[in-house]
Amino acid sequence: MATGAEEYAKARKLAVKEQHKALSQGRHPYLHALDDMLTSRTTLSEESVGTREIPLPQVVGTVTRGRQESFARNFMPLLGPDTEFAAKWISLIEYQMEEGISDAIKVIEFMGKFYVLEGNKRVSVLKYLEQPTILATVTRVLPPESDDPEVVIYYEFLKFFKCTGIYNMLFTNVGSYDKLAECLGLTYDEPWDDDIVLDLKSAFLNFTKAYEAGGGKAFSSITAADAFLVYIESYKYESLVNTPADEIKKNLGPIWPEFRILANGSQITFSEEPQLHKKSTIPILDTIFDKPAYNEQHPLKVGFLYDGFKDKSRWINGHEMGRAYLESVYPGVVNTFALEGISDEEEFDEAVEKAAAAGTELIFTTSPIQMEPALRAAVKHPEIKFMNCSVHFSHGAVRTYYGRMYEAKFMLGIVAASLAKDHRIAYVSTYPICGNIANINAFAIGASLVDPQAKIHLTWSCLKDEYWREYVRENNFHIVSGPDLIKPVRADNEYGLYAIGDNGQVTNIAFAEWKWGKYYELIVKAILNNAWNAEADDAKDSALNYWWGMTSGVIDINLCNDNIPYSTRKMIEGLRRCITADTINPFEGELRSQTSVIKEADSPRLSNSDIINMNWLNDNIEGTIPSFEELTEKAQMTVKANGIPLLTESER
Repeated sequence: MATGAEEYAKARKLAVKEQHKALSQGRHPYLHALDDMLTSRTTLSEESVGTREIPLPQVVGTVTRGRQESFARNFMPLLGPDTEFAAKWISLIEYQMEEGISDAIKVIEFMGKFYVLEGNKRVSVLKYLEQPTILATVTRVLPPESDDPEVVIYYEFLKFFKCTGIYNMLFTNVGSYDKLAECLGLTYDEPWDDDIVLDLKSAFLNFTKAYEAGGGKAFSSITAADAFLVYIESYKYESLVNTPADEIKKNLGPIWPEFRILANGSQITFSEEPQLHKKSTIPILDTIFDKPAYNEQHPLKVGFLYDGFKDKSRWINGHEMGRAYLESVYPGVVNTFALEGISDEEEFDEAVEKAAAAGTELIFTTSPIQMEPALRAAVKHPEIKFMNCSVHFSHGAVRTYYGRMYEAKFMLGIVAASLAKDHRIAYVSTYPICGNIANINAFAIGASLVDPQAKIHLTWSCLKDEYWREYVRENNFHIVSGPDLIKPVRADNEYGLYAIGDNGQVTNIAFAEWKWGKYYELIVKAILNNAWNAEADDAKDSALNYWWGMTSGVIDINLCNDNIPYSTRKMIEGLRRCITADTINPFEGELRSQTSVIKEADSPRLSNSDIINMNWLNDNIEGTIPSFEELTEKAQMTVKANGIPLLTESER
């Protein structure tokens, strides 16, 4: 057994190595001091957490400068072997080996990390011996609440800690603690049962061992807790409880791409146009060796899973018509089926198992609410290609697809303003989710180009206590942008852009078209042409999101009224050509919200991500983005699934 002096020499080598590494990278080579980080601790709120075991990896510095330079950043000792400091360190490690250190150190906890007030050498010795925890008396210093994401995450952690007492589950993304509670079927309204907490600790420990053994430490930008959440979203939490690390390690294989995407900042690669041919370095060889994979004897089997019914939902009915169109384009070569009313996860899993048994190779899910079960199914069935009709998710196992509907809405706004004699236009939106805010703003911007006095009066079809038709009637609107799609049963004219006469008669003017059949045709064509992976190769370590628009023919506008002035029709046709040529976009040039300037005139066009994640309204819009509490239960589920940030009360 090595002597205390020999152990000190080894520890000091680790310290010097860490010191040189830090200096070469231009970083501070010694322990961080909390007092250097905070202007004054006396102005911040403090609370006692008590004496408890804390995770040693989260002990990252000292409180004061006193012993700061005695240790390298990794808490290993730097002072020479003949110093009094070294003698005390050696004595302490020998005591640890013989008796075991039992006295609690004193620490300040700030933002989930610990800074030593008393006991630096004890921390150093136990870190050198790679102990996982240390006994500490903890005082917590609370940062002022703010919109800073790190502070928001920390206050989310405090709710979690109050219910669990767990310190070492640290996330890096806002909302992760809520997702964890949801995966466990719990809330933070009261402390969690002791057995539940013990199971969670055990599951997280086993997962961390397997994750780090598999190479997880290489992902420095995410924590083990971040990866843990990915795992339980892919496999369910129950699969971790009482499961040994070796078995967990086997399950990690299929979801390493998900970890890489998360570590890469959950970036999304937007496919703006279909890639219908595979990339090739030697085209002539492809001509010789590539043979069609599908034919009438071996058709491509495609499934559609709907969370509702086509005769009740405008949205599902549109996708169902798209499915029928797809079969008509590829008769015999593509076989499709649709299952309706898949309302819970058990039904979804059963549907996927039946589809897999039948040899299905592509499954479309048409609601963002279906993303979670689709993700788990995709991990379980890598032989099936899964797609989800949404625009905000960043998963590798499930591709998402949606349309740049704002292009059509931009043109509809122009038509509406050309007909609104009183400068007032009602706009009925569905959910405040990704993409829809852009649709509203594009409509408003288009209207303002024709009529600077135009006002867009915004209402929503997803509110608990309001009905959009009553809003339109009570405010006597004559031009209305209503629901995008016609009712599947008992159709009426209150959809698209329509006019209401003085006698109440409704006349359709124009409507935006979701050409789902064309969308599905293009996706399937890529598969038939062996081009499914063409874009995935370019989207390395990022999620692939199909974000197609008018250029691809999956979005369009239909002028359905002969009374539209010919000059307006002429302008719309010209705009259509400009949009498909990408020479005009509603979100280039100066942009103004209800409260501020969003973009100066000489700023570049908004990025796809900025367009998708809008949470502001154009300055000629009368109305607000509703709060989560104002939405119906179904709308809350949809908004929650999409994850779009809603406006807070302070932002209204």
